[in-house]
Amino acid sequence: MASRGNPADARQPAPRLYLMTPQVADPARARDAMAAALAGADVAAVLLRLAAADERSQINCAKALAPVVQDRGAALLLDGCPDIVARSGADGAHLTGVDAFQGALATLKPARIAGCGGLTTRHDAMVAAESGADYVMFGEPDERRHRPSFDAVVERVAWWAEVFEVPCVGYAGGMDEVAPLAAAGAEFVALGDWIFAHERGPATAVAEAMRQLAPAEIAG
Repeated sequence: MASRGNPADARQPAPRLYLMTPQVADPARARDAMAAALAGADVAAVLLRLAAADERSQINCAKALAPVVQDRGAALLLDGCPDIVARSGADGAHLTGVDAFQGALATLKPARIAGCGGLTTRHDAMVAAESGADYVMFGEPDERRHRPSFDAVVERVAWWAEVFEVPCVGYAGGMDEVAPLAAAGAEFVALGDWIFAHERGPATAVAEAMRQLAPAEIAG
């Protein structure tokens, strides 16, 4: 992977948004909130977190929500579940950890997007990228809702942006984290499931997050 130089270079485009849903069991209940969030701004991708269920129920849930996302020009990614991506009409999957990512590659590639998170070390991130990740994610909570300090996340994003071509996603745990991640060089800023529970509603919240990206866009 070649260096792409200074992330503050005037040629660097503004980051795009990446939405992460709460766990979804009933697509009918989730549809309106997802549509509202997508109406708030230009969104690159939505990570659908399917609730635990039998495979057929998960496929049907993803199938029902895929048009809501894809008709707005965004990619629908499943959180895990690489084996049902094609049958559900999703565009790809996000895998947690290098082992899970590498195990899913044969299923997803070359037709589908394969992203990787849960990367606790620089070495893991580089292994994921060298294995064919379409993006790497930094800063998202683990299963116990723990995450690195935000300063550590910004440092990791800035390091990656300076050195590697593979895009990185920086996870924002709140609105105040969006602009710093964009300024650090993240190509995508992930808005956690908090965006769907925002007091002003998901459409207004996503629109505000989009405005937070603007300072990172350099005119010229």
